[in-house]
Amino acid sequence: MQFPNAAKPPVGVLFDSAMGRIDDVLALAMLHGFEGKDQARIAAVCVSSGDLQAARFCDTLAHFYASATTGTAAMFMRFTPIGLAEGKPAAEPAMFKPATANPAYASSIKSIDDTADPGTLIRNALTAQYDQNAAVVLSGPATDLAKLLDMYGVKDWIARKVRLLAVAETGVEADAAAARKVFAGWPTPIVTVGREIGEALPFPGESVARDFASSTDHPVVDAYRAYRQMPYDAPSGAMAAVLYAVRPNDGYFKLSGSGPLRSLVLDPEQKERIVRAYIELASAKPVPRKPPHRPDEKKDDKKDEKK
Repeated sequence: MQFPNAAKPPVGVLFDSAMGRIDDVLALAMLHGFEGKDQARIAAVCVSSGDLQAARFCDTLAHFYASATTGTAAMFMRFTPIGLAEGKPAAEPAMFKPATANPAYASSIKSIDDTADPGTLIRNALTAQYDQNAAVVLSGPATDLAKLLDMYGVKDWIARKVRLLAVAETGVEADAAAARKVFAGWPTPIVTVGREIGEALPFPGESVARDFASSTDHPVVDAYRAYRQMPYDAPSGAMAAVLYAVRPNDGYFKLSGSGPLRSLVLDPEQKERIVRAYIELASAKPVPRKPPHRPDEKKDDKKDEKK
């Protein structure tokens, strides 16, 4: 709901991912880093692979980054449900097992009944955003978004609320028909992130041991170490999509062509700066979150100060 007297919040990001690669995990960690800096809000997280372990990991990550919030603020915290697509994944990524089995981490998801329908979750999240103050990041098949477009009246909500759809192309081919439907029918600008971007900007594996040490137990570190034999650097296509979706005007990337469908182009001079941003955001430690404010609370506070 949009309130005329309320200050416009940071961009709300709806993250729809197969959660099948380690850069999906790092991209979601980046979003939590942005949220901790009050530069973005995670409006919805959906897992398009149908993997319950992946959904549980996303929820574990949300609880981990909320762990620094205590007292009154913690009492008012609400965790957004994780959207989970129907169907069983072809292969369960082993990278989630260490974190989801670790009793040091909290999670609200025990079964599929604790998850939400992706289309309904995204639709409801959209209605709560300020006009042109939402961004959608797709990292994986476009199945959920294709179904979203079929929902009555949702195209109008997308056009009204969403300023950008950022698509990491790796994984989109898993549902080619859905991808064609989304690219043809999505009513806002689309920016794609080609495989070459992720390969040219690898996330440095050495950062996992060096920059994530603020927590003895860290679900992102657990996932990174379980995904592949260390040491290794990870492609960053999903991370590039998140970075551009939140900071499109910061000069990290150039854009190809013109019109509603464009692609990210790497500026070699920005490579080091981009990787620094990846590290800073993905490794950001949990910080206390402020309790939610009523839309008119700041206005009421000013009145009280005058009395």
